[in-house]
Amino acid sequence: MTSFQPPLWRRAVAELIGTALLVSIVVGSGIAAQQLSPHDVGLQLLQNSTATVLGLTVLILIFGPVSGAHFNPVVSAVDWILGRRSSSGPTLRDLGAYVAAQTVGAIGGSVLANAMFDVGTSISGTDRATGGHLLGEVVATAGLIVLIFSLAATNRGTLAAPAVGAYIGAAYWFTSSTSFANPAVTVGRIFSDTFAGIAPASAPPFILAQLIGAAVGLGLLTLLFPPASRAAGGAARPRTLESTGS
Repeated sequence: MTSFQPPLWRRAVAELIGTALLVSIVVGSGIAAQQLSPHDVGLQLLQNSTATVLGLTVLILIFGPVSGAHFNPVVSAVDWILGRRSSSGPTLRDLGAYVAAQTVGAIGGSVLANAMFDVGTSISGTDRATGGHLLGEVVATAGLIVLIFSLAATNRGTLAAPAVGAYIGAAYWFTSSTSFANPAVTVGRIFSDTFAGIAPASAPPFILAQLIGAAVGLGLLTLLFPPASRAAGGAARPRTLESTGS
């Protein structure tokens, strides 16, 4: 048998479906929480974060072997930056396909969640872009980048699913922004005027904060794991699969 990396179209489809399901989990559980506990915002957040932790962990386990389970443009971008040191790293074409698939998937996931709960798809009116929220996004995104790529660079990638799920669950609570930490998810959540939504005017500052957080995370990774970070290019790509002739 030979080893291979799935073709780009298959990886892009995995990113699209995975991101769509992630956003449907985030938005859908937010709608359910709002309906089940209409007068207790703290309980709503607990329900929303619990579903996200469990769902994200499962999605990484499912799609990791196909696409690396990025579901996040900043993860794909950092993977590309590190991978430029390696001839086997992701290309700019890979990055473009991933980001496009993630963004389309995120919007589709929001629409799907709205439909499952018979909530009309509409633009969110929830303003979030305060100074504290933006700082929270920088912190959440930086931590996510350091976590993912330090695990990969130190040969502990098998822990990614539970570790990333646990981190996002914790960041729901220790950041004021509830840890979007993902530009595609931010765009997707514009399309649901529910508990998990974000107003269009708040999205660009959130995405800028996430990009800054990714840069901070990359800097910390280089500082803390200098030899490992040089070898981490493509570390968040799919694990090599054995060819089945498909």
